[in-house]
Amino acid sequence: MKYEVPIGPIHPALKEPILLKFTLEGEKIVDVDVIASQNHRGVEWIGMNRNNPLQSIYLAERVCGICNFCHPACLVMAVEEIAGIEVPERAEYIRVIQAELERIHSHLLWAGVAAHELGFDSLLHYVWMVREKVMDILETINGNRVTKSIIMYGGVRRDIKEEHIPKLREMIEYYRQIFKKIAKLFLEDKTIKMRTREIGVLSKEDAIKLSTVGPTARASGVKKDVRQDMPYFAYPDFEVKAITPDLLTGEIVGDTYDRIIVRLLEVKQSLDIIEKAVDEMPKGEILSEQKVIKLLAQIKKSEGEAVARYEAPRGEDIHYVKLKSGFEHLYSWKIRAPTYINLLSWRPMLLDMQIADIPIVAASIDPCMSCTNRVIVVKDKKERILTAEQLHELSVKKTRRMMR
Repeated sequence: MKYEVPIGPIHPALKEPILLKFTLEGEKIVDVDVIASQNHRGVEWIGMNRNNPLQSIYLAERVCGICNFCHPACLVMAVEEIAGIEVPERAEYIRVIQAELERIHSHLLWAGVAAHELGFDSLLHYVWMVREKVMDILETINGNRVTKSIIMYGGVRRDIKEEHIPKLREMIEYYRQIFKKIAKLFLEDKTIKMRTREIGVLSKEDAIKLSTVGPTARASGVKKDVRQDMPYFAYPDFEVKAITPDLLTGEIVGDTYDRIIVRLLEVKQSLDIIEKAVDEMPKGEILSEQKVIKLLAQIKKSEGEAVARYEAPRGEDIHYVKLKSGFEHLYSWKIRAPTYINLLSWRPMLLDMQIADIPIVAASIDPCMSCTNRVIVVKDKKERILTAEQLHELSVKKTRRMMR
């Protein structure tokens, strides 16, 4: 006998709003429907109708609290390409350090969530205690732990000072010393292995077919990483290689366990990148233009369009930007966050699994619904998806009504 179980859009096992509809035969999942778009915040609309391009940097930080560097960085890269803004070499190195610090804290945050979903809360608390080290470093060099306001068109707003270097090296050493313990807890614990090995398998073929990105794709053996394939910032100096689980185990299963392996190895990789960046960071300016008014005027005179790609902790982040000369705001701004494309992989992962596997399999792609900005209207028991253009039209109509 088949029956349906909806989970979400608000559910204790989900940290953000999304609706999953499962068709079950007993405990076995035989069909899955993923319905995103339970929340809409109008981020892109604000960037195109209210904020100037400088204000939109800080708006982009709020696309996602965890990825609060990657989204503004992606926006900034697109605008810099259109406006022809050069970035000093030192600033490019600082951007790399910021990006890798974000990757470490994001992956450790995810590891704690994964432990929680398995009912291993002592491990959740341990990992999040360990994560505090990188959060302290972020606060030391930025002044804030999140929404750091560090990136700017043409560079970064704050330098990494000499007094920060010993603290960065201390953090690197701390994580290197503790890495074996974390890896042992996640990869050798019998309970975690039983709950994640052969659970939520995504084949390499399905990962490619569904355009999966980030650690989710790499855990299935797809060796793609924007830092490797289309390096930006100072990444060409670091020769980043995509991490796949066979580097540790000699095989690729593409399951939840492999996704743990990839993220743990990427923490180690980020430490190596930060260390090299600190060792080789050139001296010099951190901004190509100190005067904000002059910078804003240059952007507002620019015209053209660009697509920026960035390897966020969850995978490839894409920002499309169009500028029109004389236009006060971004003429067009479209964000494709990695979760949006990775949601598709839930279906093959969850088929033939059991109900109890749903939380850890869902968490294994490290979903971020706040990045996935769509809306569905239900009227007369019928669902209707609103596109960005329709939402924009509705927003304009409301503005006009309020101005009367």
